[in-house]
Amino acid sequence: MSEKVIVFDTTLRDGEQSPGASMNAAEKLRLARQLERLGVDAIEAGFPAASQGDLEAVALVASKIQKAEVTALARSSKDDIDLAWKAVKEAAKPRIHTFLATSDIHMRYKLKMSREDVIRSSVEAVRYAKSFTENVEFSAEDGSRSDRDFLCKVFEAVIEAGATTVNLPDTVGYALPDEFAELVRYVISHTPNIHKAVFSVHCHNDLGLATANTLSALKAGARQVEVTINGIGERAGNASLEEVVMALYTRKDRLGLDTSIETREIYSTSRLVSMVTGIMVQPNKAIVGANAFSHEAGIHQDGVLKNAQTYEIMAPDMVGISSNTLVLGKHSGRHAFKKKLAQLGYEFSEEEVDRLFAKFKELADKRKEILDEDIEVLVAEEVLRVPDIYELEYLNVVSGTVAVPTATVKLKIRGKEAQNAGFGVGPIDATFNTIAKMTGSRSKLLRFTVNAISGGMDAQGEVTVRLQENGLVALGKGADPDIITASAKAYVNGLNRLEYLKRNPALSAKDAVV
Repeated sequence: MSEKVIVFDTTLRDGEQSPGASMNAAEKLRLARQLERLGVDAIEAGFPAASQGDLEAVALVASKIQKAEVTALARSSKDDIDLAWKAVKEAAKPRIHTFLATSDIHMRYKLKMSREDVIRSSVEAVRYAKSFTENVEFSAEDGSRSDRDFLCKVFEAVIEAGATTVNLPDTVGYALPDEFAELVRYVISHTPNIHKAVFSVHCHNDLGLATANTLSALKAGARQVEVTINGIGERAGNASLEEVVMALYTRKDRLGLDTSIETREIYSTSRLVSMVTGIMVQPNKAIVGANAFSHEAGIHQDGVLKNAQTYEIMAPDMVGISSNTLVLGKHSGRHAFKKKLAQLGYEFSEEEVDRLFAKFKELADKRKEILDEDIEVLVAEEVLRVPDIYELEYLNVVSGTVAVPTATVKLKIRGKEAQNAGFGVGPIDATFNTIAKMTGSRSKLLRFTVNAISGGMDAQGEVTVRLQENGLVALGKGADPDIITASAKAYVNGLNRLEYLKRNPALSAKDAVV
């Protein structure tokens, strides 16, 4: 009989620490419900000490999720642990996750603590957390660069103090797979009471080895993986849930391990995370990328037509990608539209469906065919977005080889209409200059990208902008058949996200990097 691996999802915490990926409470709850449908064992909902908003978001998730454990992160301090418990105390299955760095470089330069101080503080934190709940996890931050014998002493001490899970993070993605596996084996064999706790790993992807390191650790004896959807997270991201889970599923012959994940929910979960965070999945991303089950070369196509296993090591429907496509157009009804939303992994209220359907009909009058990507853009613009301070009402641009590029813009600013005009070196520059002048924005445009999100001459263009102001960074997205209008929508969306971060500054400045 196969052993079970506990899947601990930290998309809502470590994943949210990706620049520009902050989520409000409603977005976190929507994602948490999808993660529960996916079948994760534990959801790390946030870092309550980061801000009042994050505390409230974690508390909301904790109050609604019934099957999965809901975890809150806390530094090894009583204040943090108090806030963590305040956030998760109403959960059906609460967990407190506390951490402290154990590497010499962190202890010397960041913590300015001795090894004895670290052991003492770790034990005190676990004991204090244990006074609230039996379910306590301890993480040795930067564990992969820690002295292995000291690491064993820390784990032994915190398990004795009551930790039920001990986590070995490769915080900076430094380890190599064989090296990390050797460290896991050493710690397990040299920590006398390790059998009293679940051994967990949390790998980052700085060298592109997060999934490989996670699988190596499982082969060496770890039984919990800390992962994120699409591999999002600090810097280069975390080990990807879909990669780890499907590797265990596909190579069960070598690994002999199971999870509770409902794999057919993977793709819809991936798309929802992209919509909420604004972080798109690269086309060649394993498992969930647009090209993951696409074949262009003639030899490949011939092989797949004869037997899909010639070039596919897993069936697309195993991760929720169906070969059947529900084609939508202007003649489609509300029922077909609602079915498509469900197929894409979205569950909305009847009022939200009505609003989306009305927008869909407007788009269908302009397009011959509506693709999945078009629907997801509608969802992103109409439902999954932060509250708007600025709304684009009207845009008119004059440009050409002999005309000075001029943009006339009408905005709603906090519900009041405003109109202005401005110039630029091109139509998009003129549009951005005018909007910036009207909103008083001093943001800097860090990135501007344009993609065609569907095929054909009448395809929608999708624009992504990354804006920075006073150390805050936000992503804006917009789509429209007219690329200048799409750019304006993206810019306004980015400004709204910046305003949200200004009201919740701690969301963009979390210092938890386990």
